[in-house]
Amino acid sequence: MIRIIRYEGQPVEQLLNRASAPTRDVTDAVSDILAQVRARGDEAALDFTERFDGVRPQSLRVTPGEIERAYESVEPELIATMELAAANITRFHMLQKRAGFVDAREDGVIVGQRVLPLRSVGLYVPGGTARYPSSVLMNAIPAKIAGVSEIVMTTPPDAKGEIPAVILAAAKIAGVSVIVRLGGAQAVAALACGTQSVPRVDKIVGPGNLYVATAKQLCYAQGLTDIDMIAGPSEILVIADGASNPAYVAADLLSQAEHDRLSASWLVTESETLAAAVQAELERQLPLLSREAIAREAIERNGRVILVPDLRAAVAVANAIAPEHLEICTDEPFALLPLVQNAGSVFLGRYCPEPLGDYLAGPNHTLPTSGTARYSSPLGVDDFCKRSSYLYYTRDALGKVAADIERFARREELTAHANAVAVRMEGEA
Repeated sequence: MIRIIRYEGQPVEQLLNRASAPTRDVTDAVSDILAQVRARGDEAALDFTERFDGVRPQSLRVTPGEIERAYESVEPELIATMELAAANITRFHMLQKRAGFVDAREDGVIVGQRVLPLRSVGLYVPGGTARYPSSVLMNAIPAKIAGVSEIVMTTPPDAKGEIPAVILAAAKIAGVSVIVRLGGAQAVAALACGTQSVPRVDKIVGPGNLYVATAKQLCYAQGLTDIDMIAGPSEILVIADGASNPAYVAADLLSQAEHDRLSASWLVTESETLAAAVQAELERQLPLLSREAIAREAIERNGRVILVPDLRAAVAVANAIAPEHLEICTDEPFALLPLVQNAGSVFLGRYCPEPLGDYLAGPNHTLPTSGTARYSSPLGVDDFCKRSSYLYYTRDALGKVAADIERFARREELTAHANAVAVRMEGEA
């Protein structure tokens, strides 16, 4: 049963049970995988796939023909749903595009900034206890909008060494370039280092388990590739007032609890009556779930109902927690929105459940977890771009600031810096 706690100003860390950092054993195991894939390429990746997934695919790369056949095998209604989601995701992320700028001055100075797409990105799509075609759309479409020319998708093979048709269909809809039968830390290593079958990429995005997250972190630390974020277990925090329907609130808490036993679901409310009703409603709904065991463990270990004096205090608690998903279940949610500072994505009103954002609305569902919404953002078009600045000075323009540059350089005792300007000014009036 979910615990009910009264908030009395204590640090929020005392209220929660968030997943801990990777252990040294995990880090050591992933380091070995990374080293072996870097040294032996495909052979090492296949060895680890056989060890961890119990299957050794005949080929790592999925052929265009296999993709087309998979697309044709998926029911047309689901194809239509994925295409609707893709259209909404495209519409939202097109608004994120930005151009560079030029500042051309009259004194012979031109400065500017270029916004350039990354050349290639790797998209990790989890396997394990669930398959997420929605993650394919959410990660690949912003990359396409940014102008990335090569998107390499990796996902674990099933018991037959294949990838489910729905994942391949989503990849076709999203415009993925290369698809690889590979999961786990070995997939991240292959993307970061490159192998005979897997192109090396400039950035790896997408969620995964503890081993995948650790592999991404190590590859980034070693300068092999950029990454989007270190994704932790999924989280939802619901702010709900006393007029809220407890069935709605319980259903929303469970929508994240079913992801993983480490997932966290929190309700923050000023109503003791609602708290008790949601507690009872969770117990009623849990036996109805296909993933009851996972959701129940997540609710009992990590779920919390936090009682606060009022809704402003509820938002203050939410800001301190910085949840991945934040729902504001009130009649006037926009009145509280300006107070929200730390949340990955905010769902407003009584008819905006979190799965709406997971699948169809358009904003990205790859979001900061584990409190990192304090300083990071949802995945978007900017994540697949880099900025490059440029500057041009005429001789006269340089001459006007030469003394200032030399003054800075000599104060920092960098005489070669000063000389790079001085030699150009020698003999000038």
